[in-house]
Amino acid sequence: MAKDKKLVESITSMDEDFAQWYTDVVKKAELCSYTSVKGCMAIKPAGYAIWENIQHELDRRFKETGVENVYMPMLIPESLLQKEKDHVEGFAPEVAWVTHGGLEELQERMCVRPTSETLFCDFYANDIHSYRDLPRVYNQWCSVMRWEKTTRPFLRSREFLWQEGHTAHATAEEAEARTIQMLNVYADFCEEVLAIPVVRGQKTDKEKFAGAEATYTIESLMHDGKALQSGTSHNFGDGFAKAYGVQFADKDNTLKYVHQTSWGMTTRMIGAIIMVHGDNSGLVLPPRIAPTQIMIIPIRQQQEGVLEKANEIKATLAKAGLRVKLDDSEKSPGWKFSEQEMRGIPVRIELGPKDIEAGVAVIVRRDTREKITANIDELAEKVAEVLETEQHDMLERARTHRENHTYDAVTKEEFKQIADEKPGFIRAMWCGCQECEDAIKEDFGVTSRCIPFKQVKLSDTCVYCGKPATKMVYWGKAY
Repeated sequence: MAKDKKLVESITSMDEDFAQWYTDVVKKAELCSYTSVKGCMAIKPAGYAIWENIQHELDRRFKETGVENVYMPMLIPESLLQKEKDHVEGFAPEVAWVTHGGLEELQERMCVRPTSETLFCDFYANDIHSYRDLPRVYNQWCSVMRWEKTTRPFLRSREFLWQEGHTAHATAEEAEARTIQMLNVYADFCEEVLAIPVVRGQKTDKEKFAGAEATYTIESLMHDGKALQSGTSHNFGDGFAKAYGVQFADKDNTLKYVHQTSWGMTTRMIGAIIMVHGDNSGLVLPPRIAPTQIMIIPIRQQQEGVLEKANEIKATLAKAGLRVKLDDSEKSPGWKFSEQEMRGIPVRIELGPKDIEAGVAVIVRRDTREKITANIDELAEKVAEVLETEQHDMLERARTHRENHTYDAVTKEEFKQIADEKPGFIRAMWCGCQECEDAIKEDFGVTSRCIPFKQVKLSDTCVYCGKPATKMVYWGKAY
């Protein structure tokens, strides 16, 4: 029992120190570890399995919209990067440079891709010739490098995994439609699979991607009241095409520039899962993304027939399409319970000699710890039902938390009080001037998160300057 208690006590309470709680969960659930490469992490099997599920489900959804996967080089010549001025300036502080090949100094520096717009533009310039070649709807799964000063596992590391979509279209209307379409793919994925509710909207001009005409975003709220940008989709218009000479012969035999988009989601979503759903016992994984959905824990497994029945149940659940494991190690049941909770496995099944004799097993939900007794003969159906209920309840709980931590401010005084005292989203009207946006950040310590598609008119005037307001904006502190 002392060991069981120690496992739980090794996690700092989230109310005591949320940052330390997060680090403890990442380490104790064995999602990743630090490496000798400063600012970079080693993703362990438990963490990578979550990413594999994210990748598999996103990839499926992408392909349903006509996306094809490709791969581009990881190195970008400096001359290629310099063609788009705004883009270069936006990433310059984060670029890592390769200056030597073996012992020879390179004639031209190469940057390790922080993102791949320039590479795709270079590729499209040679690949697209006619309107018949359009649209090009490509995506790549890869890693990128950004030389971040402050890093944190999954949320911000120098090298991270992601997907980046890059598309080219004949018209501005097609590009805009694809930009919004992919944002909605991300939003639906977050809510339906990760059980994370999101706010869909547009970034202000100050916060948009370097070189983009418009950036759209989904913003989620973590348990500590901070926002997390969870996915972005950018409409580039024809700006990159003009810089890189990406043209096509249209139906009227005139040369025109393509209109492009880019969209991405990263391993930071593993951090989002932790911070939205986790508790003081560890990770809490939504069933649809959990690598292992069910852990069978036999009680008094040394007694005749217990392990045999446990293995029989495992085979039945696996045949029903459920992701199930059996913990038949020599650890005590209490330790196994703590470990299952630490790792966030959505359901455990407790099975002992008396249960087998009665023809039942005990199902325990990870999120609520509710215990449900079910007939062994009906276990597959019952567990599937419990997993669906748990998935639904986790989304609703996260949505309720967001609603309870979203506040409206009409005056500057209200805004300041909320920013100082109430972690969460602040909804307030804005005049559209960057001067006010900068002043709000400087005075209140929050940034604009997005201009939501679903607008609500809270007042007629800007919360900061009192001039006529044009948009309602979500503001907040963010990761």
